Amino acid sequence: MTFKDPRRQKQLEKLILKLGLPETSLVNWSLLDLALTHPTISPTANYEQLEFIGDSVVRLAASEFLWEVYPDSTVGDFSAIRKVLVSDRILAQIASSYGLDRYLLVSSSAAGDKAGQVSRMANTFEAVLGALYLSTHNLQLIRPWLDHHLQELSTEILLDPARLNYKDALQEFTQAHHKILPEYRVQDISQTHGDSERFSAEVWLNGKKYGEGKGQSKKAAEQAAAKDAFFSVRQPEIKGDV
Repeated sequence: MTFKDPRRQKQLEKLILKLGLPETSLVNWSLLDLALTHPTISPTANYEQLEFIGDSVVRLAASEFLWEVYPDSTVGDFSAIRKVLVSDRILAQIASSYGLDRYLLVSSSAAGDKAGQVSRMANTFEAVLGALYLSTHNLQLIRPWLDHHLQELSTEILLDPARLNYKDALQEFTQAHHKILPEYRVQDISQTHGDSERFSAEVWLNGKKYGEGKGQSKKAAEQAAAKDAFFSVRQPEIKGDV
């Protein structure tokens, strides 16, 4: 297919080359163009439906990968690793490694929204996966380049199971060892939109503060505080006080 705007065609072809896919004839260019069109450009012709498809596609790709590479792992291990692999933070990280933001058609106002950048990149990445999947109705255009990222990330996760998910790790630890749940206290400490330390969070256990952190969003602040608390409660001299 050739677009009316040859520059857009070249952009998309460049992206496919970045992914290392030689079989460009298999790509549905119309779908790929749609996957890289933000809702602020068109309320109807945008990536939202492809993102819906891509959400399932990335879970399938990660599941197949884990089943093939770690055949002796339990279903619980699969679920825990996959949960991190398909998180917005990880998907946005992979998207950024390919510079997807440079291919995304988006309004200047949305592009300037730094607070929404992670979710925007994650959504775009899922939409691209949806477009590639629907081009062949299998993972032929996805796993050849995605597996490398899944391998690298899963290795890191196995070395540090709490990586990027300290809230879950802290909750599992405190439930298993002390039969209690962490309490999070979050405050909005800045009115500046996009401030990297807009929110402050504290983690309390049995009336005692064990961690604190700041972040651009409430979730980010809670994760930072959970990380601080996670290492605190695991220290031998503190365990008995919880």
